[in-house]
Amino acid sequence: MDAPPSDGRTDEELMAAYVDGDHEAFRELFRRYAPVLLRLTVRHLRSEELAREVVQQTFFQVHAARRDFRLDRKLRPWVFTIAMNLVREHYRKKKRRKETDLDEAREPAAVIERGPLEQKERARLLRAALDRLPASQREVVELHWFEERPFVEVAAIVGSTEGAVRVRAHRAYKKLKELLDKELG
Repeated sequence: MDAPPSDGRTDEELMAAYVDGDHEAFRELFRRYAPVLLRLTVRHLRSEELAREVVQQTFFQVHAARRDFRLDRKLRPWVFTIAMNLVREHYRKKKRRKETDLDEAREPAAVIERGPLEQKERARLLRAALDRLPASQREVVELHWFEERPFVEVAAIVGSTEGAVRVRAHRAYKKLKELLDKELG
């Protein structure tokens, strides 16, 4: 997962090279991170167009703050934190603009006909159940489960302790099980 690329440089080595003026290093970092950031932000924003904007803004911020990056740290949590902060900022702005969004978010999920469920239907049920979780729990589940990030990295991304993240994840997985059990009968 975090194996060095064909040129043998780690993310941190690429960032150090970029800080020193190697623009190819930045291109390589973009190539590595853009797809995973896009998948993550699409799940949060449910819009590929908005997600692409967030990914682009993430790399603008990486560029602007490149000299602030501590080379003794891991790059991945730093980049993910920037992206998730931009997602949160999007929702804060949206909330200020239109208060009715909260009411729409509380509408119950559609009733599902029973019977053999196909993979798409299961994914839809999972998405509906995820949507019913508090944002802080949903974020932890998406980073830990879908992005396969270890809890220590998730904690760095969301700005919390590893213990608090584990508690959030445990509560989220328990709630997801309850919601899915109820939907699947």
